[in-house]
Amino acid sequence: MIDALSAILLIPAISAALLALLPGYKLTAKLNVVAALATFLTSLTLFVIEPTSGQYLLLDDLNKVFIVLTTFVSFTTSVFSASYIHHEIETGRLTPAFLRFYHAMYQMLMFAMNLALIANNIGLMWVAVEMATLTTVLMVGIYRTHEALEAAWKYFILGSVGIALALFGTILVYMAARPVVGEGMDGMVWTVLVKHAAQFDPALLNVAFVFLLLGYGTKVGLAPLHAWLPDAHAEGPTPISAVLSGLLLNVALYALLRFKMMLAVNSAAITPGPLMVTMGLISVIFAALMLYRRRDIKRMFAYSSIEHMGIIVFAFGMGGPLANFAGLLHMTMHSLTKSAIFFAVGHIAQVKGTQKIAEIGGLTATSPALGWSLMLGVIAIVGLPPLGIFMSEFLVVSSTFARAPWLTVILVLGIIIALGGLFLRIGPVMFGEPKGKTAPAEASYVPMFTHLGLVLMAGVYLPPVLVTGFQNVAKLLG
Repeated sequence: MIDALSAILLIPAISAALLALLPGYKLTAKLNVVAALATFLTSLTLFVIEPTSGQYLLLDDLNKVFIVLTTFVSFTTSVFSASYIHHEIETGRLTPAFLRFYHAMYQMLMFAMNLALIANNIGLMWVAVEMATLTTVLMVGIYRTHEALEAAWKYFILGSVGIALALFGTILVYMAARPVVGEGMDGMVWTVLVKHAAQFDPALLNVAFVFLLLGYGTKVGLAPLHAWLPDAHAEGPTPISAVLSGLLLNVALYALLRFKMMLAVNSAAITPGPLMVTMGLISVIFAALMLYRRRDIKRMFAYSSIEHMGIIVFAFGMGGPLANFAGLLHMTMHSLTKSAIFFAVGHIAQVKGTQKIAEIGGLTATSPALGWSLMLGVIAIVGLPPLGIFMSEFLVVSSTFARAPWLTVILVLGIIIALGGLFLRIGPVMFGEPKGKTAPAEASYVPMFTHLGLVLMAGVYLPPVLVTGFQNVAKLLG
């Protein structure tokens, strides 16, 4: 267990150090892909290891799901990044010096996210999330344009506020634990905390969770704590947009779920569900309405990410076996679909030379592979059958209708508004009069097709192994 978990951390850490030293685009791009693949293959071995924990590292059914999803999307994004960054070098948007920095930071981001997911110490988990934040701040501003630097600073300031709130919440959890488990490291070890949480002071736990929800909720991108997210997606390199939407938001959500599980043990503490349901619904409605006014295609899909993270947080807030299962499935489908959409959008922006929706048109005619792939991604992300997000949204709506029908009305309204907004904005892009350049895209379509293929398969057939695994995790979440 220690060897496998250590490898998941050591591979990206050593690769980051090598990539910072090695010159040459081709070599560093290949090493980046090989490192990401090695980490993903190592993560698969975790399924044959029994859940266990140490003082610093933890392996259970919950983080297995997050680790494998994170390492898989990291690998496919690294493949996409190789062809994407090659174009950025040719056009002069990135210099060799910045490129070396980019690949090193990519692997450092993988290290930070993996550490957050396997940490058994809530302080170490906080440090890992902060490290991931700082790494992505540097990558968002890598183009060094005025807009990119502004987005990076905005992300840094708002992300720091969020992570400071999460730190305060973490300290309050330690203060609640100290009278029960004593001073020292045990007061920060998650497995010890959840074992004794029933004896903790509920008042301290209540205040702690509010700070943790606001702090990690900022990183999840929940409204009204979302202001950093659209700018970071729009101005950073597209591979980083894919990682932000597909992975980093999930890592912050994972941290939140850990504390939710701990509060559930203490019957005198507040129930986290209603708070999560409220913030989830606010995010869904707000983001759905904001889709109608977007002029930048990457910014538009950033608001779509806010909407879907709202749905996921809502599902976990509702709780119960079905809602938790639906939340896990929706999180997985969103990560695969949204990263595929950003793969398509990144190459489209390179072909057309712009991200402005008004200057892109007739993609299905001028770039059929990219155009129809993006269209399939949009059909998936709005929740139409027979794709995977339809299945997960159907389960969320069904479980909610059985327990709180009036919440179902608000949720479905938000989903329908988002569907209308995305189709309204994407219609001319797909089928309107051809606009912009028509140069062929020098792209690797394999990551995009792989993700879309998995999403289509999930809408038709879920492997029994996956269903059983998600059911076990749903029971853990309570």
